[in-house]
Amino acid sequence: MRLTRHENNPIVAPGGAGWRKAAAFNPGVVQTGDGKFYMYERAAGSLRPFRTSIGLLESDDGVRFKPVSEQPVFTADRLGFPDGSVEDARVVRIDGLYYMCYALQPYAFDCWPTGTGLPAYYPENYPQWADNGVEPMITRSGIAVSEDGIRFEQLAYTTPADIDDRDNALFPEKIGGRYAILRRPMPYVGEKYGTDTPGIWIGYSDDLLAWSEPELVAVAENPEWEGTKIGAAATPVKTERGWLVLYHGVDKQSIYRVGALMLDLENPRKVIARTRLPIMEPETYYEKFGLVLPNVVFPTANLVVDDLLYVYYGCCDTSIGLATVPLKELVDYVFDPES
Repeated sequence: MRLTRHENNPIVAPGGAGWRKAAAFNPGVVQTGDGKFYMYERAAGSLRPFRTSIGLLESDDGVRFKPVSEQPVFTADRLGFPDGSVEDARVVRIDGLYYMCYALQPYAFDCWPTGTGLPAYYPENYPQWADNGVEPMITRSGIAVSEDGIRFEQLAYTTPADIDDRDNALFPEKIGGRYAILRRPMPYVGEKYGTDTPGIWIGYSDDLLAWSEPELVAVAENPEWEGTKIGAAATPVKTERGWLVLYHGVDKQSIYRVGALMLDLENPRKVIARTRLPIMEPETYYEKFGLVLPNVVFPTANLVVDDLLYVYYGCCDTSIGLATVPLKELVDYVFDPES
């Protein structure tokens, strides 16, 4: 199974406005009611501090994007954290409203590449972390809502403030009368939780405001490429055979690859099929080398366009790529990798 990278990759690169000069990556993408593509990029203007906000681009074809606004459409300041970052938007439309899952890091930190895997993060230069009794680099997730896809307001937090929990992805419709969301609570490991490494969990809500305690969905199975953690990559895609979920796996060298699994349509806690090998891994120069983190393909959006699955992904926390695959071909492969 191979996804086809677009010939224009990376389709979005940093530059232009000061708040996105250093990096533009990990986008949410959704189609509007009139067929346009809205892309919600995570963008940074510098590495010291490495503060990210969410900007909006638009496209008629899903490939060539241009800015909608000279300013970000969502920032941590909206949440009461003027020095913080909002990250990794995953966006769906439900009943005409746009819902953006986001991750929040409340205070500033510095970042620079090391060339040996994970970058160096330094929150020590910013006393807000210690002054507020918050674990450095902790991430909380939430949902913002918009009527037009441009002006977003905070709706609710989906995870507690005292644990690191990101990779939230909202299902695009209710299941059994309830909203459902995928999560990745980092501390939920050990015998009590049924997994030795952080995995994919699911929670439910009647109103998008109050969320149930999450239940475990999937854990790392192949130590060669997903040995340290896995997390939901993009919004689940509904197919006749189940919910298709792309996920990222991280190995001990901090290389990010992509797998796929299928969840039961009526009980999405149940995994009914899963790839054994990654369906995508860093291959091109822009996936192996970047400003921040080397060797990363990190999907955060997928859309079905004329029976093709458009997969939008971050490249090395620096730029944005697009890959495509026939949806039926990918689903068939997940169920039968030897076909």
